[in-house]
Amino acid sequence: MGWVYVIIGGLIEIGWATGLSLSKGFTKPLHSIITACLIVISFYFFSNSMRLLPIGTAYAVFTGIGAAGTAMVGMTFLHEGVSILKVGFITLLLIGVIGLKMSDNEKKDQRRTEEWPG
Repeated sequence: MGWVYVIIGGLIEIGWATGLSLSKGFTKPLHSIITACLIVISFYFFSNSMRLLPIGTAYAVFTGIGAAGTAMVGMTFLHEGVSILKVGFITLLLIGVIGLKMSDNEKKDQRRTEEWPG
């Protein structure tokens, strides 16, 4: 369940990071209110994930989802520049996030086998 919390929090982070841009420095009230609400919701899910996952892994995955997703939103909807290098580094970031998640699962599997004498 911890990974579900991290993923939901990371996806909502994309929304609040985009909202920060759209709020124009919190000068647009509606965008600012929505952004503030998304920040609270995102951190709620993230904080719940840390009860179940190692903090380093949870935070790296949370911010990785947010960073990659926000970059994709910027390129797709906010007319930010697109380049092969940018897409390549976003892909590399996502591979790193997946690797962190997989390495956490390996440690859990290893701990389980160590707990059961055999």
